Parts: sequence; structure tokens; C-alpha cells
Amino acid sequence: MSENHEKPAGAAGPAGTPRQQARRQWLMVLAVVVVGGALAYGAWHQFFAGSRESTDDAYVGGDQVMITARDPGTVIALHADDTERVRAGQPLVDLDPATADVELAAAAAQLGQAVRAVRGDFSRVTAAQAEVAEARSALARARADLARREPVAAQGAVSGEELAHAEEAVSSASATLGQAEGRLAQAQAQVQGAEVRSNPAVLAAIASYRRAAIRRSHMHIVAPVDGTVGRRSVQMGQQIAAGTPLMVVVPLERLWVDANFRETQLADLRPGQPAKITTDIYGSRVVFNGHVLGLSAGSGNAFALLPPQNATGNWIKVVQRVPVRIGLNAREIAEHPLRIGLSVTVEVDTADRSGSPLGREAQSPYPAQPGLSPEVEAAIERIIAANAGGQR
Repeated sequence: MSENHEKPAGAAGPAGTPRQQARRQWLMVLAVVVVGGALAYGAWHQFFAGSRESTDDAYVGGDQVMITARDPGTVIALHADDTERVRAGQPLVDLDPATADVELAAAAAQLGQAVRAVRGDFSRVTAAQAEVAEARSALARARADLARREPVAAQGAVSGEELAHAEEAVSSASATLGQAEGRLAQAQAQVQGAEVRSNPAVLAAIASYRRAAIRRSHMHIVAPVDGTVGRRSVQMGQQIAAGTPLMVVVPLERLWVDANFRETQLADLRPGQPAKITTDIYGSRVVFNGHVLGLSAGSGNAFALLPPQNATGNWIKVVQRVPVRIGLNAREIAEHPLRIGLSVTVEVDTADRSGSPLGREAQSPYPAQPGLSPEVEAAIERIIAANAGGQR
């Protein structure tokens, strides 16, 4: 017995209803879009995102130029306070100069005495030379007298006693000449090979005067660099010792960023690579353009006060971070000032990896501070000229 199975009216065939077909087409389009997006993201990540490293564990850094007392003293004046800007050479603190002034005056007197003493040594040389000349003349006369008496002594015209006296006169004159020459040699030894200006005694007195002048200059403390004053701890009337911290000057036009990258991000970082920096203070509307200056010689833990010792006890691996210094553009800092310690976000373009991973050669960030002022040397020359009596 056969049964006939008839499809109900309106039933779809093997291809499904038009609605199902449209749904399958949309799913296929969606799948293509998803796969295409994944491929595009992978290509972008490979060629673009893969050439960048970023971190928000970064902070603005800068020099903190410590102002300290180089000699003890009592504070009698303050010329700058916290948050105020100062220029290089601008006064910051004055210490009582009374004791230093007395020491400088004593050193000037000592220098004058040394110059006069050397003048006396030169005068003794002249006197000793005159004594030698006189002794030589006396010896020549005695020898001449003896030479006149010796030929006639055999004829009896001159007594033996007179001849003996002539011989004794020659011996005495010779001894006197020897003594005079010894005194001359002693006097010359005090000044030989040196003028007044280069005499050892005068040089020692000059050094004492310079030392006193240096101590006097330390009573007037000035700013070594341009910057903003911070952490002022000195007070009026305070008795301070040598080495006491007084305040800090921060040169805000010379700042950098210390970005702490994970060790897994360091392989492609090189000095000179460009970086984009955004700060919490200005937000994304201000972007600073910097460049990598160098990588630290070790991780933060390695330079900690108490570095970890992983060879004992239980151990848990922690991904380390290494500080990377990012230089900032001085013009951009002037337009949008920053402060040390501010939080920032750093993104470094690592596409150019031609730089050395070891870092750049050392550079001097600040010039050497000047030594003694020309006025000190001029004062020394005036003291020498006033006591040398025209003798150099």
C-alpha cells in the first residue's frame, strides 16, 4: 500500500525561503567583514602598532640644583623665596662677612710683609756684593804690599818683622774675602732664580690672600643657574655650618621625562627615536614632541636602597621596569610650562632602530662655574706694587 506525501502549500524547497536566503547572505557578508577587519587589524598591528611602545608609568623629571653653604656663617639677608624665579648670578643668601673681612685684611697685611721681606733679601745681596768687592780690594792691596817688600827683604832694607806683618795682612784679607763671599752666597740663595712676584714666600702669602678672598666670596651666595626656587629651609639669623642645604633651584626650561617601560618593551628602544608625550595637566589637547635620550643602566629595583635578593626564600617573578629618559623640546616647555613630578603618557616610535642601544656619549649639561673674580688678582697686584718699591 503506497502512501503519497504531499508538501503543504507554501512550503520552501531545498534552497529555503527567500527570507532564509537573505539571512544567509547577510551572515556571509558579516563574516567577510569580520575576517577582513581581523586581517586589517593584524596588518596595522604588524606595520604600525608593532613599531610603537607606550606607557603611562612616566613622570616629568628635572635637575634640582642644591644651594648649600660652603663656609659657616650667620644669615643676615634672604633675596629669594619658594616659587620665585631667579637668574644665574642673582643673590640668594647673604652671610655675616665680618670675620671673613678681618681674615682678608690680615692676609693682605701678610702679603705686604712678605713683599717687603723679599725686598730686604735683595738689599742684603747688594750689601754682600759690596762687602765682597771691598774684601777683594783689601786683598789686592795686601798682596801688592807683600810683593814690594819681598825683593828688598833679602837686601836688609825691610825687617823680617815687617815682612811677616805683610804676609799676615794677606792671609787676613783672604779670610775676610772668603767670609764676604759666603755671606753673598747665602743672600743670593734667598732670592736666586726668582723675582719678588715669584718668590716662594710671596707666593705663599698670595695663596693665603686668595684663600681668604674665597672665604669672603662664600658669604654672598648667588644662583648658579636660571630656575625657580623650591624647598627653602634657611631662615633669617640662622647660624649655619658648612654644607648646610639652604634651598633648591630647579631650571624648569630644562626638563625631561622618565618613562618606566616594562622589560618586555625594551628590545626596540634606541636613543634618538621620536616620542609623543601627553600630560595630565594639559590633557590630550597639548602634545609634546620629544626623543629618547637613553636607557637606564638597570631596573628600578637594581638601584633601590634595599635591592631584592631573589636567591633566598620563596620567589615570585615580577616583570621589571627600566627608566627611559625622554628629552623635551625647550620651546614647547616655554609655551606650556611643566613641573617636575607631573604624570605623563609616553608613546615612542621604534621604527628607526639604527641608534646604539648602549646610549649616547656623555655631555656636560652645565658649564663650569667661574673661579676667583678678576678683582682678587687685581688687588694682589696692587698690594705687591705698593710694597715692592719699584722692584719686580
